[in-house]
Formats: sequence, structure tokens, C-alpha cells
Amino acid sequence: QVQLVESGGGSVQAGGSLRLACTASTDSVSACSMAWFRQGPGKEREGVAAVDTRGTKAYTDSVKDRFTISKDNAKNTLYLEMNSLKPEDTAMYYCAACRLSRSHPVLSTSSYQYWGQGTQVTVSS
Repeated sequence: QVQLVESGGGSVQAGGSLRLACTASTDSVSACSMAWFRQGPGKEREGVAAVDTRGTKAYTDSVKDRFTISKDNAKNTLYLEMNSLKPEDTAMYYCAACRLSRSHPVLSTSSYQYWGQGTQVTVSS
């Protein structure tokens, strides 16, 4: 089992920025694909951003050019830099690790084995 601990959530005004962090208990950040998901009120969980072991990144259309996923392998930490935040970004954000296989989509909820507890992001209008 991989344990994932998230931090960095909070409340911010529209147009502001936040940086989320996810620290893993193992070397999964370097050994596995990593991703951020979110679930807003009354919505289904959706993939936000992902990065694989080769450094290839993927983003959902709604956050492209605003969010940046990155990682520090030495610290076993995954980050999500969120800029130009909008009220619709309000959600519980979850860190996910280790795809079941390379055939599983990187932004699909069912693709990942391990999940963090979630951290709340609230963007006021």
C-alpha cells in the first residue's frame, strides 16, 4: 500500500493561486504515473492533470494554461500549481498514484491504485 498525504488546499479569491502538494510514503512519485483529480459539489470526480514516469504531462481542457503539474522525485512529492483560479475550480482535490497498466487512461479515476485523503480548494467569486 502506498500512502499519499496532501496539503496546500484553502480558500482564495478568483484570479488567485494555490499550490497543492502530495507526498508519498514510497518512491511511487518516480516509479509510477501520478495524477490530480477533483470533485466539486454535485459533480463526478474528474481528472485534472497527470504526469507519467517519462515526464509526459496531460491536462483536462478546463485547466490547460492555468494549472501545472510537477514533481520532485527526491522528495517523493507531487505538486499542482494552480493559477488564475475560477469559482468552478472549487472542489475536493485528490492525489492518485500508480496506474493499473499503461493501457489505462491517465486522467481516468478507475486507472489508479492509490489515493490520498483529499484537500479542499474553495475559490470565491
